[in-house]
Amino acid sequence: IGKDILKNKMILIVEDDLVSYEFLRIFLENLGGGGILQTSSGEDALKIVKNNKIDIIFMDIRLPNMDGYEATIRIRKINQKVIIIAQTAFELQNDREKAIEAGCTDYLTKPIKEDLLIKTIEKHLKK
Repeated sequence: IGKDILKNKMILIVEDDLVSYEFLRIFLENLGGGGILQTSSGEDALKIVKNNKIDIIFMDIRLPNMDGYEATIRIRKINQKVIIIAQTAFELQNDREKAIEAGCTDYLTKPIKEDLLIKTIEKHLKK
């Protein structure tokens, strides 16, 4: 497992649950995350993507006001290449399909398993 797989990568975590955010932040920092930005709203995520070079976005699907699907659709209009990994605590039958359809690169369910998170990141960074 590459300890520095996220070296020099700019990461955006879009998450309104502080515990989930902290878990992800600490874990991504341990993988060498170059810089980690955080917001709890889809609207702010759009602003951040417009004003920064983001490599990977971890997108919570259940967000207040603008949900993760809508935020992803709008982000794709700004940046087609950014890796967007959807994450949600409630896996409904068509959540994965909806996330991919909206433009997400991949999809993980919470609680996120560390080994699966690493595999997912590595898979998309190699492309």
